[in-house]
Amino acid sequence: MIRYTEVDGVPTLIAPTPGPLRAGLMFRVGRADETLPRAGITHLLAHLALAPPGRAGCHDDGTTSPVRTSFHSQGPDQDVAAFLTGVCAALRDLPTRRLETEKEILRTEYGSRPAHPAGSLALWRHGARDHGLAAYPEWGLSMITADDLRAWAARYFTRDNAVLWIGGRDVPAGLTLDLPGGERRPVPAASSALPVTPAYFSDGAHAVALDAVVRRRTAAAVFTGVLERELFRGLRQEGDYASAAAADYEPRGDGYAVITASADALPEKQDAMLGGFVDILAALRVGRIRPADVDAVVAERTHALTDAEGSAARLPSVAFSVLTGEPRPSAEELTAELGQVTIADVHEVAVEALDAALLMVPDGRHADWAGFTEAPTGSGEAMTGRTHRCLDGVDVQLVAGPEGVGLIGAHQRESVRFAECVALLAWPDGRRLLIGADAVSVTVEPTLYAGAAAIPSAIDAAVPAHLRIEMPAREPWAIPRPDPKRHRGTAGPRAGSRLRVWKDAGVTRLALLLALSAAVTALLLPNAVADSGNWVVALVALVVSGVLARALIRRIRLVRRLLQ
Repeated sequence: MIRYTEVDGVPTLIAPTPGPLRAGLMFRVGRADETLPRAGITHLLAHLALAPPGRAGCHDDGTTSPVRTSFHSQGPDQDVAAFLTGVCAALRDLPTRRLETEKEILRTEYGSRPAHPAGSLALWRHGARDHGLAAYPEWGLSMITADDLRAWAARYFTRDNAVLWIGGRDVPAGLTLDLPGGERRPVPAASSALPVTPAYFSDGAHAVALDAVVRRRTAAAVFTGVLERELFRGLRQEGDYASAAAADYEPRGDGYAVITASADALPEKQDAMLGGFVDILAALRVGRIRPADVDAVVAERTHALTDAEGSAARLPSVAFSVLTGEPRPSAEELTAELGQVTIADVHEVAVEALDAALLMVPDGRHADWAGFTEAPTGSGEAMTGRTHRCLDGVDVQLVAGPEGVGLIGAHQRESVRFAECVALLAWPDGRRLLIGADAVSVTVEPTLYAGAAAIPSAIDAAVPAHLRIEMPAREPWAIPRPDPKRHRGTAGPRAGSRLRVWKDAGVTRLALLLALSAAVTALLLPNAVADSGNWVVALVALVVSGVLARALIRRIRLVRRLLQ
């Protein structure tokens, strides 16, 4: 049983649970509330709130998702109370002295974060705005000031935009939620970059993934469980195509929920996996649903609701419903709803989900044969303006006009209108990257196009200053230069030009240094035990080899991205 109360004006949910106290303070704000030029401001603010030393422990943390930010803790009552009290104090008076340190920490986090299909699906479905922003790097970090953070905290981190949940007997003594007043912030309206669904795209990944937006209801959660069972059985157990298969159901807070499903496979099995994945979707769409699967999912969810920890386990999801103003049925009401779900209800969700589906296919594959329409990869109409030929032998022209810029080639057409630009990335050497609301982007390298030296200045004048993101200076070798010996009529990159980039990037020097260091290590290690002097030198050489190897790998990855 979940009990409702209030702490310092913050709605509070309490459910008993064995073991140590656990609690979470949730705010209705996330990446979907941001803009691309200030992407990362919510995450940065959460880090600052956790930053004061001597408070955060191994069971204290914060998380930021597209539409919510949470601070949660587990442990003795006094520790949990101190943690949440301290978070609120930090939100009122942000420790901005740590601003640059926390920015670097976030950049490091992003560099080590693995790619996930959900990010690509969100970008292709929503574009470069609201619910699609979570797919983008936190480019705005360098531009965010202390005043920006204070304004963001005053708007979103208030007692009227928060909910507290507690898994324990009662509110811990000493807990104070000293938050300013404000107002409840609704979930941002979801935009769409898809002209038609069901749609598909290929993003260079080795996985098959799908997302679908459906009306939030119990039958949709049951359908997700049925879909996961079908994928695991068909692709993992019977077909042995996929190394993993899963499905997830996530309420969005606006009356809808996102169903996500994915499966991963080795390259040689990707065609079979894609075919099996699509076959499973088609079977569910026409109503070939196993009653045993529905019964199993209903039984599993019913058990979770009636379990001794069922109420406590539901606290975060119920708190989110309180934040967003959505219905929050009791465990008894949910159990009754589960018992009434029929195969016809699950089939209805399957039709709704697959009509709205977005499918990600492995690199080089297609899904038009299965009734999916390819999602647009460029712009519908070409930009008008002055054309600038490419000086590097590639059959692409840069078009710059008073309304925007574009790239036109034999197999590409991309344009971004200044009026629809949501972010402008600017490098000191003149490179510009314009991103449209539909996520179509145009990169302008003035060194690669004839007569393009003045284009960066024209772009800067046309795009509002608040959309500009200053990027760090590039190394000289990373700035593309046309090869003066290249024949103008040939298309495609020349081998000599590519080799020059590898050489200028210092890859050869790093490789030679690594080989030398490894050779020294190999010569000294056999005698290191007998000779302490050799041991010290060998250890130093081994450490140097590791540093050089890491630097070489990072440099190779960077050059490969440049040559793509």
